[in-house]
Order: sequence, then structure tokens, then C-alpha cells
Amino acid sequence: MNEYLYVLIFSLLGGVLSLIGGVLLLSKKSISDKLSKYATPFAAGGLLSAVFLDLLKDGLEEGDAEALLTWTLAGIVIFFFAERFLHWFHHHHDEDEERKNVSKSLIIVGDTVHNALDGVAIAAAFLISIPTGIVTSIAVAAHEIPQEIGDFGLLLSRGMSRKRVLLTNIFSALSATVAALITFKLGSEDKLPIEIMIGISAGFLLYVAMSDIIPTIHKQANSKKIIDIQPLLLLIGVIVVGLAINFAHNVLESGV
Repeated sequence: MNEYLYVLIFSLLGGVLSLIGGVLLLSKKSISDKLSKYATPFAAGGLLSAVFLDLLKDGLEEGDAEALLTWTLAGIVIFFFAERFLHWFHHHHDEDEERKNVSKSLIIVGDTVHNALDGVAIAAAFLISIPTGIVTSIAVAAHEIPQEIGDFGLLLSRGMSRKRVLLTNIFSALSATVAALITFKLGSEDKLPIEIMIGISAGFLLYVAMSDIIPTIHKQANSKKIIDIQPLLLLIGVIVVGLAINFAHNVLESGV
């Protein structure tokens, strides 16, 4: 299969899955709430495994270690300032007063930019290898589900019709595919150094997991329970994606 086709298919994966979550919200909020609750911690674990066991590991083998780690740090800092001052990378915390006051246009712009960055991360992973791209796509798709459910709910609460919310999110999700294809083309032609692409992508995914998803898990924690399901799901996400990485490299790599 052509590499561009892999990038196309798997960059669409996250958008399709997140839209399914949004459609569930339109039909039955209780189901989408449960899906978001369980997908959030799994996504955090999956992203951590994808970053440390796949993206950075393979990036260190493919490029210069110092440059890769420097750009990973730069990626984290860039996204910190982007969120801090531009409020592009919005959180899932619906109860926060700041989140409630965000305008419809900012929600849509933020979601579109966020999806485009997901596409860049997926393309950078595919430039390393097809198995790395597949695993990264799965981890990215997992974190898109709760984000898109939250965005669906926010846009509905601001008076947008269900049809318009669905169409808006479809076009927003397509930004991941467009960004992925452009990034993969530029990377394939050596116009973008692999260390910069992998580093910034790893920094973005790590920032999302550590500053966004994990704080959400802590905020939703039930202090009355000795064993809470969400931390266990985070651990399951780490293990499942870790096993998927091992499977992808040991089995799929020989057949693609």
C-alpha cells in the first residue's frame, strides 16, 4: 500500500472516532459522558507510551539525539505559550468558568488548530515507519474522542443547531488529514528535518497528556473510593499501546 494512503487513512481515523462520540452526544448524553470518562485516562496512557516507547525511541535511532530532545523541549514550551496567551489549545474542563466564556468561533478555531497538530504528529510518525505511524494514530484517536465530545456539547450550549455542529466538526476534523498529507510530503522530500518534526510532535503530544488530560483525571477523581477506575484505565492505556508498539514493530513491519 502506498505510504500516502496510510497517512490518509490513519489521519482520518481520529476524526471518525471523535465524530462518533459527538453523534452519541447528540443522541444520548449519558452514553457520551461515559465514553468520554473512560476514553480520557486511556488516552493519557496511550499518548505517554506512544511518545516514550515509539516516537522518541525511533527518533533517537533515526536522527541526532541532542537536536531531537532540544526540539521536544521546544515543542512543550511553544504549546505552553500558545495555550497561555492565545488560548488555542482548549481543555476539556467544561465546569471551568473560563471555559464557559469561550466564544463559538474560538472553540472552532482551537479545535481546528488542535486537529491540524494531531495531523502533523501522525505524519511525523509515518516518516519514521508505518508501524510507528499506526500506533501514534491510535493514541491520537483515543485522545480526540473526549475532546470532540466536549466541543460538541459546548457548541450546542451556545445555540448552534445539531446539523451545524456536526458539519463544523467534520470540516474541523479534516484539518488533521490536510496537515498530515502536507507534512508527510514535505518530510519525504527532506524539506523538514526529521528531528524538528519528531521533536515538536512528541512535545505536543506529551504536553497534551501531562497538562491537559492527566489534570482532568485528577479533577474527576472520586476521593471516597480506594480504587478508582480512571487511574487503572491510564495504566491500561500505557500497557495496551505499549503492546501495540511491540506488535507493530515485530509483526507489521515485516509485512508492510
